[in-house]
Amino acid sequence: MRHKITREVERVDARIKSRGELPYLADYEFEDRLYARVVRSRVARGTITARNTPALPEHYHYITADDIPPEGKNCVRMIQDDWPAFAEHEVRYYGEPLGLLVGPDRDTLAQLVEQFESAVEYREHEAAVTIDEGLALKGGPVHGSDNLFADLHTRKGDPEGALKRSARVIEREFRTAYQEHVYIEPQALVGTRENGMVTIYISTQCPFYVRKAVSTALGLPPDDVAVVQTATGGGFGGKENYPDVVAVPVAIAVAKIDRPIELILDRMEDLKYTSKRHPSRVRYRVGLDETERIIAVDVDMVLEAGAYESSSRVVLQRGMFSSNSVYEFPNVHVRGRAVATNNVPSDAFRGFGAPQGLFAAEMLMTQIARVIGLDELTLKQQHLLKQGSPTLTNGRIYEEVKLPEMLEHVRRVSGYDHKRAAYGLGLGRGIGISLFKHGSAFTGNGEQEIIKARVRIRKRADGRPELLVANVEIGQGVLTTFRKIVAEVLDIPYSEVVYDNHNTSQIPDSGPTCASRSVAIVGYLLQEAAKKLKGRLHEPGEFEVEQVYEHPAHLHWDAESLNGDAYPSYAWGVNCVEVEVDRVTYEVNVVGVWTAYDVGRAIDEGVIRGQIIGGAIQGLGYAGLEKLENARGRFLQHTMADYCIPTSLDYPNVDYALFDNPYPYGPFGAKGAGEVVFDGIAPAFGSAVQQAIGCEIAQLPLTPEYISERVHGTDRTVHTQRKTHTAEPQPVASSP
Repeated sequence: MRHKITREVERVDARIKSRGELPYLADYEFEDRLYARVVRSRVARGTITARNTPALPEHYHYITADDIPPEGKNCVRMIQDDWPAFAEHEVRYYGEPLGLLVGPDRDTLAQLVEQFESAVEYREHEAAVTIDEGLALKGGPVHGSDNLFADLHTRKGDPEGALKRSARVIEREFRTAYQEHVYIEPQALVGTRENGMVTIYISTQCPFYVRKAVSTALGLPPDDVAVVQTATGGGFGGKENYPDVVAVPVAIAVAKIDRPIELILDRMEDLKYTSKRHPSRVRYRVGLDETERIIAVDVDMVLEAGAYESSSRVVLQRGMFSSNSVYEFPNVHVRGRAVATNNVPSDAFRGFGAPQGLFAAEMLMTQIARVIGLDELTLKQQHLLKQGSPTLTNGRIYEEVKLPEMLEHVRRVSGYDHKRAAYGLGLGRGIGISLFKHGSAFTGNGEQEIIKARVRIRKRADGRPELLVANVEIGQGVLTTFRKIVAEVLDIPYSEVVYDNHNTSQIPDSGPTCASRSVAIVGYLLQEAAKKLKGRLHEPGEFEVEQVYEHPAHLHWDAESLNGDAYPSYAWGVNCVEVEVDRVTYEVNVVGVWTAYDVGRAIDEGVIRGQIIGGAIQGLGYAGLEKLENARGRFLQHTMADYCIPTSLDYPNVDYALFDNPYPYGPFGAKGAGEVVFDGIAPAFGSAVQQAIGCEIAQLPLTPEYISERVHGTDRTVHTQRKTHTAEPQPVASSP
């Protein structure tokens, strides 16, 4: 019987959003407000030789690194401090901030930006703008001596020995490209000074990240900076770290000018200069024994990090740990590198490295199956992880794995078996299935050693409970789900729970809104805090209860060797996509989408349904539509007219099923759900296209141009990447 916590309720922000009544940052009014525009570099790589600063009109200011307080630091503090707030002597990417123009009129600022950017002189250097150029040290290293922000390894068993004794070794390479977030609301903030504190009102996923970055740049104690999250029009990871990049220059300006300053990027500026999903290159060497079982896997994963490290090291780790998907191989070695280039730094995006690893792993399994003449689902099922299985990092799968039941369901409702047989190979129709997982929360012991989340619930004088947490609403539904969790424990209507304080000076740091952790980690802390409160509701007056994160005792992790339990729990998924490829234009029409997920226990099925549909549509855009090209460090697509994203009208309805599998350390059994719903769509789409055209595919997005190249054999790069140690027949495309 379904637990009542899963029953759909009206989202608390549904009416105000649908009516257009919710104020976003651009709707805020600040007395004596000034406006800001960023002055940016016009080369991808170079040394600044002269700054011929034009004269400024009265009441206008130009803020540079020279205006950082002596106790401060010219950096945007993230995992490392390498990303400067303002370039001083060198520029590493096109559009890197040189300064901030501030004044009362936006049209005048636009004219001044043109003058100031034209006045900077450079000695331009050769730029490295691809993974291959970065690894080849084109133009010299951008970072360090080897151009690598990270070079990581994880090992299980004896992969070298197993490869040597393999009866067959198969090699493949897969690549994925940039993806733009296209959140509804561009990057936006207002910096001001209130009650003696530098205060930032900002559209963000992670208010305490912004506080850390601003306090470091200004040389202030963190408690002297307040960050207020305003209603945020979407994030998908794009509001995780990049708000720090815009907040720090504005905060420096506020410290000097002492007036409210607004910076809102227009859509073109946002598309040109903000962080994207990491492009990837993943190479496999796979050893099979005499019975055609996989006994060894060697993986070389490279992510294109851009000019500064940002979150590339941790994105890389999740990508590495996803490079075996949901399969158990006895001997595995994974090397992961994050390479520096002269592009906008890549950063967080929904899935956080997992989509790159899962696409490669799932497509690898489909191609191995073809080489050895085995049905691909049969091959996958032979190697599926089970409860108790060792993981890639020598941890354990502690939870029940419901993939077999989920797979059976998806096969049945999609008609997969009949269609797969009927469509044949290379005849224009195809259907594909992917299996995948996504770890909830930060990698390894990150929750315990780095985040150290804490939450509070205040019993107010009116008797209502008020949630004090740093996790925020970005469209995913926590305004509703957090209230439901606490209300269920206290046995009160969820509308009686207050959750509207997003000011870092008034709430504890429960960690960032990312990594599929909000419900799985913070929701559990709220559940446990509510249990403490329940027996005290009769007490008079205001008081607070607090809950601090404690890592489950059975989990162990070695951060140096990347060994142990990489995640506390996993969400699991099965996706199926059916396509028809036009035999003249090579456009792909999606005929059907079927999905099944284990997200523990759904806190609200309506919220999860929204995540599933949105994740599928966004994943299909990544898989086949969203082409973002980089030409010598500049993105060619920088308007909504030439960077196309899908709408709900472009694809059929998304069928979904939820498999209840409660997790003991999640609220009412919930696990993460925000990212797993994106992760598996691209490989299911790829498998379907592969069947439809009769050719192996090896990259995303699968545009009509790329499909045509594969069908007609003009994609020489892909052909030369396919090498095996045995003579193997390659699939041959049927002429359309």
